[in-house]
Amino acid sequence: ARALTPSAVFDAVVETVRASAAGVLPMLPVVDTIKRIDHAGIVHETVDRAELAAVQTPQGFPREVLVAALAAASANDIAEATDDAALVSASGHPVQTMGGDPLAFKITTPDDLRRAHLLLASDVSAASVTPAASAAPRIGTGMDVHAFDDTSPLWLAGLHWPGERGLSGHSDGDAAVHAICDALLAAAGLGDIGGIFGTADPRLTDAHGEVFLNETLRLLTEAGFRVGNVTVQIIGNRPKLAPRRAEAEALLTRLLHAPVTISATTTDALGFTGRGEGIAALATALLLPVSAQAAVLSWEA
Repeated sequence: ARALTPSAVFDAVVETVRASAAGVLPMLPVVDTIKRIDHAGIVHETVDRAELAAVQTPQGFPREVLVAALAAASANDIAEATDDAALVSASGHPVQTMGGDPLAFKITTPDDLRRAHLLLASDVSAASVTPAASAAPRIGTGMDVHAFDDTSPLWLAGLHWPGERGLSGHSDGDAAVHAICDALLAAAGLGDIGGIFGTADPRLTDAHGEVFLNETLRLLTEAGFRVGNVTVQIIGNRPKLAPRRAEAEALLTRLLHAPVTISATTTDALGFTGRGEGIAALATALLLPVSAQAAVLSWEA
């Protein structure tokens, strides 16, 4: 059902199960507004999407845990579970999540099949890229600036920085992630973060960088590109990046499935960043065209 799931997701699930000795689920954050309705279609409440995740496969479990959970489900005649993770959780064993991949979408409807067909097709003319240009790497740059906001928590380079001044913005104000998205979109010729996400979408209120990166990666994939590598430089007096540089690089590398390097600098007390009024970020991204053999997809296949 998830035929385009990258092999790296399988490897990551196996590695996480081995490291944690727990069940593991790939997941993506929910970006749509979710409503709880009754049988007549009347809306009763808005569900907090911060507590929700869209779960994917493959799911991984220690063998003995899964065998025990299946045995318990059979003995107790449990039939309502929709996946193995539900059975494992019901048997009292922990199940944790890890970052999923937009390519691991479930092919269930004709629209899903058409989307898969477009992704696998070797012709990327739908993205208005000429055959000659499609074979060449693409480079884009991006920049973002946010002022400090003492009423907000600081999110920067995908990480939460407790005790630091936050940044203003409709979302979480992560200048580094926003600059990266701008660079990626520019390289693909897809516009910029403002044009794609806007600044008034209620679904993106306080949204974290992972939401923007996942959607940007989905758009790049549909346009026939994959990320080669990304660099981003954070400009400001605080926070001090060095103690968490490796953590931030690992997180962003995992989300983009490509190397991400981060640097930081100050402006020697010059300008708004030098005066401690905010943070700026500059990013450069390299995209590579995805060459794929044309695939035959049909419901009869």
